[in-house]
Amino acid sequence: MLSIASRTLKSSSFKPMVGSLSAIRTKVTLPDLPYAYNALEPYISSEIMEIHHKKHHNTYVNNYNAAEEKLEQTFKAHELTEQLRLQNALKFNGGGHINHSLFWTNLAPNGQGSATPTGALSDAINKQFGSFEEFQKEFNAAAVGVQGSGWAWLGYNKQAKRLEIATTSNQDPLLHLTPLLGIDVWEHAYYLQYKNVRPDYMKAIWNVINWETVGERLSKA
Repeated sequence: MLSIASRTLKSSSFKPMVGSLSAIRTKVTLPDLPYAYNALEPYISSEIMEIHHKKHHNTYVNNYNAAEEKLEQTFKAHELTEQLRLQNALKFNGGGHINHSLFWTNLAPNGQGSATPTGALSDAINKQFGSFEEFQKEFNAAAVGVQGSGWAWLGYNKQAKRLEIATTSNQDPLLHLTPLLGIDVWEHAYYLQYKNVRPDYMKAIWNVINWETVGERLSKA
């Protein structure tokens, strides 16, 4: 799903003016969660997970597909202005789909797998940040510091061969680094449980991080 979504965003958001119509039309679908809605409790409530997945993520999927369909119509009508206008909808909703598809797999029920990074991922974190605890502090500071809505990321810089913490606004995907771990810091990800206290949400979410998946992304990067 992630690779399909990534290809969709690249082809339809950034190359619609030069590509053939058949090459850009790709429909995305809402992925199933790899666990039950209540599997992350008490750290993330079942109500939050169900609304976040069924409502918010599904809206990005539907809006992206609608924008793609509209784009197809504008090609047939040669409406260049409308094609350009649709780029914002494609980027926002396509980014929302990509980011959330990664986010769900970043999470796992408490007690499933390692509570902290292991192996090469642990070594890389210690090398770059000094310790896992220091990494958490820096990551939390970046996440809490996001103004408005956005995402906090741990990414891999292939050119510099190092881990980096980054943030993106709204639903912008992480493009300048290979994403390893992404945390949604929009209020819809935590408000029902943590109100507007984002630091409490960030403190809790470390209990349900799927470090095995994060480590696998690093090995592939």
